[in-house]
Amino acid sequence: MDRKKVVLAFSGGLDTSFAVKYLTEEKGFDVYTAIANTGGFTDKELAAIEQRALALGAVRHATLDITQDYYLRSIRYMVYGNVLRGGTYPISVSSERIFQAIATIRYAKQIGAQAVAHGSTGAGNDQVRFDLTFQVLAPEIEIITPTRDLGLTREYEIEYLRQHGFVADFTRLEYSINKGLWGTSVGGKETLRSDQTLPEEAYPSPLVETGTEELTLGFERGELCSVNGKPYADKVAAIRAVEAIAARYAIGRDMHIGDTIVGIKGRVGFEAAAPVVIIAAHKMLEKHTLTKWQQYWKDQIGTWYGMFLHEAQYLDPAMRDMERFLESSQRNVTGEVILNLRPYSYQLVGVRSKHDLMNNDFGEYGEVMKAWTPDDVKGFIKMMATPMKIYYNVQQHAGQPEEV
Repeated sequence: MDRKKVVLAFSGGLDTSFAVKYLTEEKGFDVYTAIANTGGFTDKELAAIEQRALALGAVRHATLDITQDYYLRSIRYMVYGNVLRGGTYPISVSSERIFQAIATIRYAKQIGAQAVAHGSTGAGNDQVRFDLTFQVLAPEIEIITPTRDLGLTREYEIEYLRQHGFVADFTRLEYSINKGLWGTSVGGKETLRSDQTLPEEAYPSPLVETGTEELTLGFERGELCSVNGKPYADKVAAIRAVEAIAARYAIGRDMHIGDTIVGIKGRVGFEAAAPVVIIAAHKMLEKHTLTKWQQYWKDQIGTWYGMFLHEAQYLDPAMRDMERFLESSQRNVTGEVILNLRPYSYQLVGVRSKHDLMNNDFGEYGEVMKAWTPDDVKGFIKMMATPMKIYYNVQQHAGQPEEV
């Protein structure tokens, strides 16, 4: 009888390493491992992950490079929407999980797998992102989750691997690091408490620069297109160029506190130099190039888009509608933004854009009126005051004057 073929979303960590052995030895599956790279791994790291998967007994290992797809289908819309969950977190690694799940289930269908597996626990958000995506895109494929279902300890998994002939350094690091193109999450003992924050040494990018530096970011229709005057056709390369500059100043560090998909509060530290700087610059450019109501409605859509993405709702068709709105809103968001970088922070200096709505023939705020007369203003203010004058007048006659 043919052995059941299962595709395991494999990171090379303890849980997924255990899963390869467990599914092979205990369940009799042919395990095909796959890692979906969204920009967080080097070639050397990917090679080491493949070697580990094969050494554990995987029939085959696949590296699925989806970095460009992740940018086109997610990151650019997060920039358009200035998405910062809780006003802080650029939905860094969490947004990648959806696209890793999509790539994994597509690969499973491609090779005719009967099952798909992942190593998420039952206490976090990632299990929802993987399971929901798998169920929607391939309801006919079984989902297997050893880590969640067996509730095993770390020590048990290490001993199990040792007994089955696989020994590796699974030393628990003091801080768990999940690096991605759109930022790096950092977890540790301090993130489990409400009254502590991460120390300097917890962040993978140390402070290197102590002075200041001017950075100019160019945007075309809302997309980053140049860094310090150097054009980039490859938007992923442009993001990495910003990261290489801003990370030296330890910019983009913070702690996100919010509601998880599973209903409990959670804290996670992160560093996201490029996302934080790019979003700040983009938002400033929009202030100059969008009208008041364009900004207002785009802010509403951006907030909803970020929330849906974070909570595993990427495949909801409403997301495609929101993307069309966000994309349309960017037609005049073209120009350059100047920033000053300094240790741990930055300053937005100004913008240069042919679509800058400050450059008009109607007036200069607080200085010169060109499109109206003093009498026009007096009449405008009088009409503007009428609804409130009516309200207070009626309350006065009703014997219930409002206290102000």
